[in-house]
Amino acid sequence: MSTRKPRITHGGRVTLTEIAQCVGTSAITVSRAINEPHRVSDELRARIESAIATLGYLPNRAARALASARSDSVAVLIPSLSNTVFTELLEGVRDVLHGHGYRTLIGDTRYSPDEEESLIRAYLGHSPDGVLITGFDQTEATKQLLSTSRVPVVHMMELMDSTTYAVGLQQYDAGLAMTSHLLSRGYRRIGFLGAQLDPRVMQRLAGYRAALNAANCNYPAGEILDATPSSIGLGVHLLDRLLKQAPDCDALFCCNDDLALGVLFECQRRGIRVPQQLAVAGFNDLAASAWVSPTLTTIATPRYEIGHAAAAMLLQLMKHELPDPTVLDLGFAVVVREST
Repeated sequence: MSTRKPRITHGGRVTLTEIAQCVGTSAITVSRAINEPHRVSDELRARIESAIATLGYLPNRAARALASARSDSVAVLIPSLSNTVFTELLEGVRDVLHGHGYRTLIGDTRYSPDEEESLIRAYLGHSPDGVLITGFDQTEATKQLLSTSRVPVVHMMELMDSTTYAVGLQQYDAGLAMTSHLLSRGYRRIGFLGAQLDPRVMQRLAGYRAALNAANCNYPAGEILDATPSSIGLGVHLLDRLLKQAPDCDALFCCNDDLALGVLFECQRRGIRVPQQLAVAGFNDLAASAWVSPTLTTIATPRYEIGHAAAAMLLQLMKHELPDPTVLDLGFAVVVREST
């Protein structure tokens, strides 16, 4: 097959017809490979992609959107681009949407409902075919914008009633389960380290409190809350505060693994034996948690799977299909390791 470029006679912009001529197929097939790649064989798609790269073809998305009333884009709003939890969530989203020809408009809300509102206003101006949004902590203006736009919306990470579309886990139940595990090991003065204090952290805190209350082990002195973003360094700082405020604490539930890792490192520095003197548990089961010493007990959350399933649900909505179920609970697991 010749790879010679067709002669371009229309001001320099390469067309689908020219790509088709180069590959030896039809313009319709080239269009299908670009917009619905799953409908084209791997071999043909590779040839078309090679021709696109060789000829420098750029799709005219504005024209296509006008012709089809579709933008082939999805807005994805997450609280942080530096947090591993949300980068794994994004991987699941992208693996679904990119395979169906959709671009993702990624918005970093920085845990701010007002920033989220600003991003939603901007992205709706691009007429996305759908929106994936983290949690339910939106401003009233954001809720109104999404409602009046009539764009399909799926919420991620948290769950609500069946009037919404959502994929996630019960954060309250996860907090309760980890605290119940610590109680089952005989710990009674169980503290809680909370950072960022977004709705998911506060739901975990509520579950922690409920478990302690049911066991008549309320321990308000052991609650250390800080609105600063979660980090290993913050874990070191919050442990110092805890030891001054509640020196008799015998177990500690950290709202995120990075806090717990900071606690473990600081315990090693201070000569505090884990779990003999202080048990430590985290949340999210980050990769490092299985490799530190002692290994970290934590809650495993299916971040990639949540992103993947949320994107799949949104695809159904964008095709005017009704997902079943409309609220998908992917659960969590208490991973018991050496630190408790």
